[in-house]
Amino acid sequence: MDKFSKYFDHTLLKPEATPQDILYVLSEAVSLDTAAVCVNGCHVRSARRYIDASGADVKVAAVAGFPLGAMSTNAKAYEVQLALEDGADEIDLVMNIGQAKAGNWAYVEDEVYTIAEMCHENGAILKLIIETCLLTDEEIVQACESARTAGADFVKTSTGFSGGGATAHAVALMKKTVGDDLKVKASGGIRTLTDARAMIDAGADRLGCSATADILKEI
Repeated sequence: MDKFSKYFDHTLLKPEATPQDILYVLSEAVSLDTAAVCVNGCHVRSARRYIDASGADVKVAAVAGFPLGAMSTNAKAYEVQLALEDGADEIDLVMNIGQAKAGNWAYVEDEVYTIAEMCHENGAILKLIIETCLLTDEEIVQACESARTAGADFVKTSTGFSGGGATAHAVALMKKTVGDDLKVKASGGIRTLTDARAMIDAGADRLGCSATADILKEI
């Protein structure tokens, strides 16, 4: 990658984030020239307006089914539809973790397929958050295989809201599983340049970080 900042999805997903907080994160994403800025659905429209007005090469990413992944497929699909209508370029969707833990991979794949089709029809990409801290290695591998089968573009480690974030082990396992078919996003707990480089060395193509500015200052 030519520019290190393009590894980053600059992220603010805290429930207490105010519109002013989001505006600050958007201004940081533009000034840092990150790959994307990742926000909750209610902020997508304002993020789209801000990025368009800035002329920056920064994508707008929206989370869906966040942070639990336990909504119905129809609820997730409607959330994604609204985010796409509001201008999202990328969707970070939380997998139904309970169905995965139960071994109901057909359910997982059907849901991801539904959302992937919606995204691709609108020129958007889909990142599937598999929440690695709640899965065994075998389940991580199966989740990645299901994501590939169902048409996701990325597999992503974590929401950062379930007690654990990205690990180099999980990223390497995900990359080994998907190879060049899908990209890998590491997210959760990446706060230093050392953390970031460890994830990239393990195979991450994208990093979800709230500490992007601090990390880039270390360079």
